Order: sequence, then structure tokens, then C-alpha cells
Amino acid sequence: MPLPTPVPAPGLEHLLSLVTPADTARGMFFNGLLDAVRSFGSEEVRAKVLAAAGDRKFVDFRSYPVSDLLKAIYTATDLLGPRMGGRDAILHRLGRRATEDFLHSTVGKTMVALAGTDPHRLLANFPNACRASLSYGERSVEKLGDKHVRMMARRDFLPMLYIEGILTAVVEQAPVQNLVVRGLRISPLDVDYDISWS
Repeated sequence: MPLPTPVPAPGLEHLLSLVTPADTARGMFFNGLLDAVRSFGSEEVRAKVLAAAGDRKFVDFRSYPVSDLLKAIYTATDLLGPRMGGRDAILHRLGRRATEDFLHSTVGKTMVALAGTDPHRLLANFPNACRASLSYGERSVEKLGDKHVRMMARRDFLPMLYIEGILTAVVEQAPVQNLVVRGLRISPLDVDYDISWS
């Protein structure tokens, strides 16, 4: 069966028009992003990203509007992208770095403890970790082979390349080689992620 034609990524204004007040993310996503921005950029860049996020202190397990997280991510990519390989590269790096922080949180440690170093189990636990951290969207995982998994994300506001970075960091908790994570956007908020390794 032929693959569907990829759909262009929605811009920030389009995403913000689709968000509702009930769509939230835990503070750890904000804190992870801000820590990543500081390490990749400077305190001045971090201050601008913090301002875009609402200029407040984030508590890891409190919920905040995902619209503020999106504004912060897009501000970070605009500021860091030109000197870090472009928008796509920095989105991937930000997702990957923020996930390293998530994996040190209580939810992340629990996910890794339950899965051990089995990549299938790590990915199978990923939707539950998202449900504990994000109020919106649905994610499910389908095993396609011994070293091949597809994750379907529906009504997900976070940029596809950011999620590719997240999934890369998650699977790298296992002793895998030649890891490939590739998203295919099938509608503005729906993406299928093919994940394979050797």
C-alpha cells in the first residue's frame, strides 16, 4: 500500500488557533526546554524563551497551557536555529535534551524501571507517560517487527521533529544500534512515527 502524501507542518499561529484552554503540559516540559536553551544558547536567550512562555516559575508536576509551551519552543528555534544547523536540527535537539530531563523525573524513572532496556517495552510505556504529562491527544504503539515499531500520535500539538528527538532519547535508553526515527504527518495534528533499529 503506498504511503500517504505528507501534510505540511502547521505554523505556530495555526497551532494556537487549534488549542483549547483544556490542553495543558506539565511544568517539567517547560523546565526541560529552558534548561536546554540555557545550555545551547545563553542566559539572555533563556530569558527571551521564558518571556514567551509567560515569564513565570514552572513547577514540574503542575499543568500549564500548552499554547505557552508552543510559543516558547518556536521562540527557541527562531533564536537558536540560525547558529545550530537550522530550525529542523534545533527542534530535534531540543526534544532530545528535554527528554533526558524527563527521564530523570519520577514519571520518567518509573517508565524506565518498568521497561528495563527493552526498546519495545520502553515504547509501549511511552503513551502512558504522555497521559501522565499531557492533557491532550492520544498515542498508541504498534509492533511491526522484532526491531520495528510505529507510534501513532493523534491531536498532538508539539512539532514533529521535537517528538522525533523525544523518541530518539527514549529508545536510546536501550542498547540499540542504527536507530532511525522518522515521522510522517498525515494531518495538521496527526503524525505516524516509524522507529527501527538493529
